[in-house]
Formats: sequence, C-alpha cells, structure tokens
Amino acid sequence: MGEFRRNKIILLFIYLFLSAGLILNLAPLAWMVSTSFKPGSEVFRFPPKWIPDSLDLANYKKVFAIIPFERYYINSIVVALLLTAVTVLLCTMAGYAFAKMKFPGKNGIFMLFLITLMIPFQATMIPLFRMVSSFGWIDTYQGLILPQISTAFGIFLIRQFMLSMPDAVLEAARIDGSSQLRTFWKIVVPMNRGAMATLAIFTFNTAWNNLLWPLLVTNREQMRTLPVGMALFRSSRDIDWTAIMAGSVMSLIPMIVLFLLMQKQFIRGITAGAVKE
Repeated sequence: MGEFRRNKIILLFIYLFLSAGLILNLAPLAWMVSTSFKPGSEVFRFPPKWIPDSLDLANYKKVFAIIPFERYYINSIVVALLLTAVTVLLCTMAGYAFAKMKFPGKNGIFMLFLITLMIPFQATMIPLFRMVSSFGWIDTYQGLILPQISTAFGIFLIRQFMLSMPDAVLEAARIDGSSQLRTFWKIVVPMNRGAMATLAIFTFNTAWNNLLWPLLVTNREQMRTLPVGMALFRSSRDIDWTAIMAGSVMSLIPMIVLFLLMQKQFIRGITAGAVKE
C-alpha cells in the first residue's frame, strides 16, 4: 500500500511539473492573442489584463491598411509550399538511394552530405547570393526557393527511416518485374508516409519562419515574405505592438492547419521504432 501511495505522489509531482511547463510555454502565445484584440493604451497596463473587454478586430484591419500584408502572406505560402514539396520529394528519393540501393562510393558520398550539416549557413551565404544574383534571380520565386531545397538533414532523416524497411518487400517487387520508379511510388512512398510528413512539417516551419535568405534576395515589396515584411514594418514605423501581435497571430494559422492535417503521420513518424513489436 505504501509503495502504491508513493507512486501516486510521484506521478502527481510529474503532472504538476509538466503542467507548469505547459503554462510557461502557452503564456506568451495567450498574451499575443490577447494583445491583438486590445487598444494600444492597454498593452502596458499594470496589472496586466489577460482578457480584453471586447474582441475588436481593428488591429487586424490596421495591418492590412498599413502594409500589403496579403501579398506577404501569398508569397510566404507559395514559397513554403513549393519548397516543402520539392524538398520532401528529392530527400525521399535520395534517402531511398542511400538506404536501399547499391552503387560505388555510397557511404563516402553520404558522409559528405553529413559533413555539410556542420557548415553554418552564414559561411555559404555570400557565395550563394552571388550565384543567385548572376542568374538574375533576385526578386524571383526561384531565387527564394531553389537555393534551399534538398537539405542534408532531410536526406539523413529519410534514410534512417528507410533502413528499417524490410528488404524482402523490395525484392518481391523486383521479382514481380516492378521497375525502380514503380517500386518507389507504389511501395517506398506509402511505407514511409510518417517520415515524409515529419520532414514536411519541419521544412514548412523552417521556410515559413525564414528571415535571413528572403531578406537578402528580395528588394521589391511585392516579393517580400511574411517574416521580412513584418520585420521591416516594425523597424520603419513607430512600434505598434497591437498591430504586430495581430499580424503574428495570423502568421500562425498555416502552421496550425498543417499540423492538424498531418498530426497522425507526424506522431507516427517521430515515434517509429520507439516500441518493439
């Protein structure tokens, strides 16, 4: 009985600790949403008021009136979606090749990919920018997308998942006369949807929040993405916290929608291999 009671107390403290961590993580988000509905005079009110008196959409309308927010939004969605789709496709194909195909120098080439993970983006930023500029890709979608596709992290992630895929399934497909391309689309892709969903969420999140590269390759306001537009909006005018919070709340919507649509595959992907069958 004493052992059972001790376990219950330990479990209670674990839940309290996790609940405290959850509150600490959700508090900034709750404050951002609350501030987006407040008038400017209540932002720094003390004691702070978490729930505004009314849900006024004036701050959301102000964002669209001051800056071309809808254009920034469209640019970010186009760049993030295309970048995610191409990256997932290329990384899946490369991961399959490194995991299940045999060719000379496979391990050495894969190690070279892993070495690039240790090179910071700042080290390659200038030569990459000069290449994009020489191609005439400044202020273009290809300049925003192509230099960032097919990351070494994505290839590594997909390869590790595919190493656990049974070789017998692929061999059976070859015996039945299936080509490599057909095997890839009909067998490999369906069996690795969890890994692909995990990579898609990571890639979309990185592309959606990327500030440095879009800031370098965009000069015209019509080609700016949402992080760049919001950053310049804050630096070029008096800091309107209510409008900034309103824009930040709207910028969260695509990430929330993506996770809700892919949460089952994402959870299956990050927990793969955690339980032995």
